[in-house]
Amino acid sequence: MNRFMVIGMGRFGHRLAKELTEAGHEVIAIDTREALVERVRDEVALAVCLDATEPEALKSQGVDKVDTAIVAIGEDFESNALATATLKALGVGRVISRASSDIQRRILDRIGADQVIFPEEEIAVRLAGQLANPEIIDHVELSEGHDLVQIHAPEAWIDRTLAEVDLRKKYEVNLVAIKRPVKKQTPEGEEVGEEQVLDLPMPHTKIREGDILVLVGATKSLADLPT
Repeated sequence: MNRFMVIGMGRFGHRLAKELTEAGHEVIAIDTREALVERVRDEVALAVCLDATEPEALKSQGVDKVDTAIVAIGEDFESNALATATLKALGVGRVISRASSDIQRRILDRIGADQVIFPEEEIAVRLAGQLANPEIIDHVELSEGHDLVQIHAPEAWIDRTLAEVDLRKKYEVNLVAIKRPVKKQTPEGEEVGEEQVLDLPMPHTKIREGDILVLVGATKSLADLPT
């Protein structure tokens, strides 16, 4: 279990704090707005109303024991930058800061942010990929020009083995895993649907209808896959 501090309880920060908590991590949620702190209080380990640009206030909440701090402030860049600088000055090992422009990214880099994120831009890239190829369920940019995607198995590949499809040679992409819907019976005899993950698919593994393929490759190669 890791300990995170999330600063800024707008929509992005709130969702991030909630997801980290549900993943089993300890989260300290911080905002200057009491109403937003109250909204998240029952969803995280600790929710505090304070000014994250004040070193003593952060020290009082155990910032020295935090593994990663995320500055999710979106509307007030001055507060974002000051909070980032304060966290680094207090010795937080990893500080991730939110930016909405390239100028903001450069400023945060100079201040010492270990990572700068663009939530709106990442959502736009993901949505564009899904709209360009309706078979794409999810899309993650691994680095510039390389992505990980989850797609519904194309009709042309169903009932064919991985050796027959030959993804690496024909399409220049790599298969990481297959998510496959399966049905199981409960002790009461009720049939329920579950998801089986084949994380070591073999050449003889046959692609079935309903399979979701997890693929990694160049952005262009993934965009050229059949639908």
